[in-house]
Amino acid sequence: MPVLCDTQIRDLIPIEPFAEAARRPGKISYGVSSYGYDVRVGGRFKIFTPVPKSGGIAIVDPKAFSDDFMVEIDCDAKGLDHVIIPPNSFALCETVETFRIPRDILVLCVGKSTYARCGLIVNVTPLEPEWRGKVTIEISNTTPLPAKVYANEGIAQFIFLKADKVCAVSYADKAGKYQDQGGLTLPKVD
Repeated sequence: MPVLCDTQIRDLIPIEPFAEAARRPGKISYGVSSYGYDVRVGGRFKIFTPVPKSGGIAIVDPKAFSDDFMVEIDCDAKGLDHVIIPPNSFALCETVETFRIPRDILVLCVGKSTYARCGLIVNVTPLEPEWRGKVTIEISNTTPLPAKVYANEGIAQFIFLKADKVCAVSYADKAGKYQDQGGLTLPKVD
C-alpha cells in the first residue's frame, strides 16, 4: 500500500475546500504537505463536562451517549478564535474540509506535533474506502491545565494509503452509520 504524495492527493482525493501548503504567520499550518493533508478544525466544538446538565451520576455509554455531557461552543457565531478544553477532558469537533474517499484509498490520521507537544492528543478512526463527509475529531487534553485549541487552523494530518487492489465491500456499500455526515456527529449504535 503506497502512501500518496502531494501531487497524487491533488489529483485523486476530492477535498473541499482544498488548501495548498503555505506559510501563514501566527497560524497552525494546514493544507497539502509532501505526503499528507493537514486538516483544519472548524469553529464548532462540543466540550465534555464532568456533570450532565440534568444532574445525577454521569456514566459515559457509547450505546446511549447523551448530549447532556457536552457544552456546545460555536466559535464562528461568537466571533471567537479558540476554545478552552478543561484539564483531563476532551472535545469533539469537525473538520473545515469535506472528503470523498475513493474506493481504493484508506486514510489514517495523526495529530500535529504542535498540539502533541502541548499534551493534546487527536483521535480519528480510519476513513474507509468510499466514506464521505466532514470528519468528527476527538481532541483529548491529557494535561492538568486548561488548553487552547484554535478554530479554523491545523489540527491533524491525514495520510492516504492506496491499495494494490480495490476492496470487495466499501463503507458506502455497507451503508455506514457515519456516511455523509455534515459535521460534528456524536456516537451512535445502529
